[in-house]
Amino acid sequence: MADQQLMERCIKECLECVDVASRCANECLSSDQVSSMERCVRLCLDSADICSACVRMMGRDSGFSAEVCGVCANVCDACADECEKYDGDLMRECAEACRRCAETCRQMHAA
Repeated sequence: MADQQLMERCIKECLECVDVASRCANECLSSDQVSSMERCVRLCLDSADICSACVRMMGRDSGFSAEVCGVCANVCDACADECEKYDGDLMRECAEACRRCAETCRQMHAA
């Protein structure tokens, strides 16, 4: 099982990702280019959902937390890759939050 400090950092990074990815999806939906941003919206929502699940599972010390964190890292990387294709401060903020979350989730997965 991962150490408490790593788990707390992972929860923090996941919560940040939930917030930023949700705001990013909302901004994409409000864009004039929404039809070309469908993949970005879906990945932002996927990231927010899987990060939220990770937080809940780590919070209750689930034996599946590490496995879910591994999946979360992959989803967050995909979201970051997609957000990096677009201009805008929130897109960049989302990509950065997703990258940080993915890295910490990878550490949780390996622990």
